[in-house]
Amino acid sequence: MEPAVYAFCLRGEPVRCVPFGHGHINSTFKIETDQGAEYVLQRINTYVFRDPVGLMNNAGTITDYIRSRVDDPRLALHFLTTKDGKFYYKDEKGEFWRMYDFVGGFCLDTPACEGDFYQSALAFGRFQQMLSEFPAETLTETIPEFHNTIDRYRQFKESVAADRMGRLAGVRDDVEFLMAREEMGSRLQRQRVAGTLPLRVTHNDTKLNNILIDRATGEGICVIDLDTTMPGLSIYDFGDSIRFGANHSAEDEKDLSKVNFDIDLYECYTRGFIEGAAGGLTDAELEYLPWGARLMTLECGIRFLTDYLDGDHYFRIHYPEQNLDRCRTQFKLVKDMEEQWDAMAAVIEKYM
Repeated sequence: MEPAVYAFCLRGEPVRCVPFGHGHINSTFKIETDQGAEYVLQRINTYVFRDPVGLMNNAGTITDYIRSRVDDPRLALHFLTTKDGKFYYKDEKGEFWRMYDFVGGFCLDTPACEGDFYQSALAFGRFQQMLSEFPAETLTETIPEFHNTIDRYRQFKESVAADRMGRLAGVRDDVEFLMAREEMGSRLQRQRVAGTLPLRVTHNDTKLNNILIDRATGEGICVIDLDTTMPGLSIYDFGDSIRFGANHSAEDEKDLSKVNFDIDLYECYTRGFIEGAAGGLTDAELEYLPWGARLMTLECGIRFLTDYLDGDHYFRIHYPEQNLDRCRTQFKLVKDMEEQWDAMAAVIEKYM
């Protein structure tokens, strides 16, 4: 990795390099220099991310955009450029590397209290606000058609017709659940095509552990892990946060009585997201936030069930029916949201 380290414009000479973090995709190291500067060096996993140049142009461009418009530089990562002005370095083996300033703080995998969930909402909402005028159409779509639910349904129906693993007989009720919601499930994509909902910069992995938290104040500092950042709908990011954050069960919980949509956590996150995004979203986007929660949860269920029917090639499993259990938790959450739909809409009206 030495050529990669020296390819970037560092402050001082590097004196220490150690493995860093707990990520499962990219290889990550912490670099320290003789002038006390600290950096994070990563080798990008090009098996997962097939367009590392587009990925880094996205990440570098949007973080530079944010940093040029805020007083606190901690609100966005700072990607270093190489000596020839690129946000990445390609070595002789064809490996791609990137480097950014180390920012002190910590991340949480699960919230210790509602305040942690609120802080993540505030940070992701602020991410939308800071990029509300950024020309999202100029970004590379790193995962094409990622949230095109119409296309997800097409793939799902192909998997049902093929029944490659002979599993269809055991999931008839699950298939019926999905097919009864096909028209509803396509709603966001239709609104996107119609222009009712504007194209935005979206993070697409809005988990709590992608928010860097200040050790002294407990407040969210900035959004990290920008590998899936691309054009999309702000509602996607809101919805995915609710999908995993507004319930207390494991994603593969077998006992569906333990899987419940928590309207109080939904309100907590909604309050923070709208507060953080103040002035950055249209009225239509705000009104459609509940649809984001409902449809991102449904879409995730589609993906789990499709993978189960195809033989579990996409999502890693630890037992044969794990993807089936995962899809059923998502469907239970969708059902709960449908039963509390009026309450979800009332929360939006309260904070608009």
